[in-house]
Amino acid sequence: MLALTVTSLFASGAAPADAAPAAWTPKPAPMTTPWTDQVPVDNPLPEYPRPQLTRPDWANLNGIWDFAVTSRDAGQPATFSEQIRVPFAPESALSGIQRKITQNDKLWYKRTFTVPSDWSGRRVQLNFGASDWETTVWVNGQQAGAVHRGGYDAFSYDITSLLNGGTNTIVVSTYDPTETGGQAVGKQRIQDVTPHAGRSIFYTGASGIWQTVWLEPMAAAHITRLDMVPNLQNSTLRVTVRAAGADGASVRVTVAGGGSAVGTVGTEFSVPVPNARLWTPEDPYLYDVTAELTGSAGADRVGSYAGMRSISVQNVNGVQRPVLNGQFVFQTGTLDQGYWPDGIYTAPTDAALRHDLQKHKDMGFNMVRKHIKVEPQRWFYWADRLGLLVWQDMPSMDTGKTPSAQARPQWESEFRALIDQHRSSPSLIMWVDQNEGWGQYDQARIADMVKAYDPSRLVNNMSGVNCCGSQDGGNGDVIDNHNYVGPGNTPTEPVRASVLGEYGGLGFRVAGHEWYPGGGFSYEDQPSLPALNDRFVGLLDGIRENTMPAGGLSAAVYTQITDVENEANGLLTYDRQVVKVDEARVRAANQALIAASRTVGPTVKLPLEQYVSPRVTTPGYTDRYIRHQDGLGSTEVVNSGSTDLLKADATWKVKPGLANRLCYSFESRNYPGEYLRHREYRVRRDANDNSALYKEDATWCPVQGSGGIRLSAANFPRQYLRHINAELWLAQLGGTHSWDNPAAFTEDTTWAIAAPWAP
Repeated sequence: MLALTVTSLFASGAAPADAAPAAWTPKPAPMTTPWTDQVPVDNPLPEYPRPQLTRPDWANLNGIWDFAVTSRDAGQPATFSEQIRVPFAPESALSGIQRKITQNDKLWYKRTFTVPSDWSGRRVQLNFGASDWETTVWVNGQQAGAVHRGGYDAFSYDITSLLNGGTNTIVVSTYDPTETGGQAVGKQRIQDVTPHAGRSIFYTGASGIWQTVWLEPMAAAHITRLDMVPNLQNSTLRVTVRAAGADGASVRVTVAGGGSAVGTVGTEFSVPVPNARLWTPEDPYLYDVTAELTGSAGADRVGSYAGMRSISVQNVNGVQRPVLNGQFVFQTGTLDQGYWPDGIYTAPTDAALRHDLQKHKDMGFNMVRKHIKVEPQRWFYWADRLGLLVWQDMPSMDTGKTPSAQARPQWESEFRALIDQHRSSPSLIMWVDQNEGWGQYDQARIADMVKAYDPSRLVNNMSGVNCCGSQDGGNGDVIDNHNYVGPGNTPTEPVRASVLGEYGGLGFRVAGHEWYPGGGFSYEDQPSLPALNDRFVGLLDGIRENTMPAGGLSAAVYTQITDVENEANGLLTYDRQVVKVDEARVRAANQALIAASRTVGPTVKLPLEQYVSPRVTTPGYTDRYIRHQDGLGSTEVVNSGSTDLLKADATWKVKPGLANRLCYSFESRNYPGEYLRHREYRVRRDANDNSALYKEDATWCPVQGSGGIRLSAANFPRQYLRHINAELWLAQLGGTHSWDNPAAFTEDTTWAIAAPWAP
């Protein structure tokens, strides 16, 4: 048997024979992307939509459908007075409708088709990539199966018994209450569909059909899913073949370049892959896979692909780290919301869908966090093929609400459906269950549920446990903070790896490329593109120099890859017309960070619970020590003849970092409970008020320097404890303050940890 090659994934399906007439025009998009005008009217998104379960015969139903909107409780309308381009949501310009849909509306779609004659004798499946949220389908006036509820998962109906042998009519109704319902909604909100003012991190809704609709013929006994999990320890691909009408049937799975094995439908078995070529971001090698039911002639046969890789959390030099194929590699990526000014939830073309992932690669990122949205299966194919580690968020329920007893099992059911749909994608390495407490409940139980349902991946029980009233479930594989601008500090733990689920948010508005001119906002506006470049590269360098080696951080997600509506903090503009940053410079910074992670050693160790006297190492000043006087930090000459008060002021107890156990805090000897901390750049001795801010300000992460150590602020990793003019400051090389003076900067920020003057 010949395996289906990757090139077969690009073949388009046959166009239905009697598509509706194209008496239709698009609406002007608020911003045009490079692909807005490349969308075919009658056959948009012609690529086969399910790359991990391919068959040669299919018919794409994307294109012009008749369309109507009724009240929520109305039945099928007698007439469909409008036309819509499927699969674009009616809120979008590319749909040709472009108007607000509310919780009081029901959407109706209608079109005709004929079944190709060479499909005779086979079952006909009607497939939906996704439709938001409650979808009912009729074929020739009869309902096709059960109502589907879920906005992000694919679903199908066997419509063979409903066909009439000639011209068939499909009618689809959808109801989407968006944030007024209790379902998974992500960042969708009911709002005006044209640009408007507002500093919101929530965006235009996308109701109804928003992914490809297609027909496919298949045998009565046919494969429905391939669950594939690589096992590097014994060089096999563990496979479970799911099928309909084939309980207990034999199935053969072949890995091109590997081996072949016969197993039973519904039961896991192993296919040998000797000397496996491992899938990595640098070498995202994919093996072609075929699976065939072997019980009879003409049995169902599908093509697929797999990547051989492992992901886990391990102790690396005393720090819990995520390891890919047994090796720690820092995961540097962006927050990717997946919104488009012309298609909203739906990228205008497959090239557009690929584009944002390619830009990650161009800028040296090796990871992407798909934020509170789940993309079409072709997006995962491109991530698999291009080589990006994917953190996949489960779309959240609405913020500020406690989910109802009815909403909870529905949300969990949708989550499991998404895991099933994407469980074989090699790029997907972590499920992010919840975000910043939005619709949060049962965090620990859900994390355990997800880990049990998909033990092959990491689980993040809550991204942003330090934010917005969220509650950490205490379990999962990572602990995840959000810090704007950051990158800041995520406390390390003995079991979970420390990651930064969001940081950055640096903004710059590009004239002529704003969704609502003058309405853009960010976490920190930059005065120019050179300033944006300097600031962003500085954040990446800070992670490489301090937060990763000294603070134990293992991954960081920058906000964000593109502007989205009025959020102007993207590396690209919302229309994808302008890349704001210097790609080569960002790529070099990311590559340096990734390279440094491969050789990261143990963290610098200081003598815990012991007194020390940090000494200046700047030539000519090596008889000076850190001391406090009237609360302010300074340096002063200390020797055997100094007063007892001065000796005590220059003596500090080394404590575990108040904000990070891998770092350190320095407690005053003669003022127990008061620590060396920075506040508005000045370094002083202050009493611990037990606030999160104080703990971070009083935590210092050491990195090895020449002739001593350098102490960076846990929450400002490129800023160091410095003496200048005998005063102590938090200083940054290249900063704009007088205490950032570059003269002797390295020497002034390097300290020797000496024996205490006051025992």
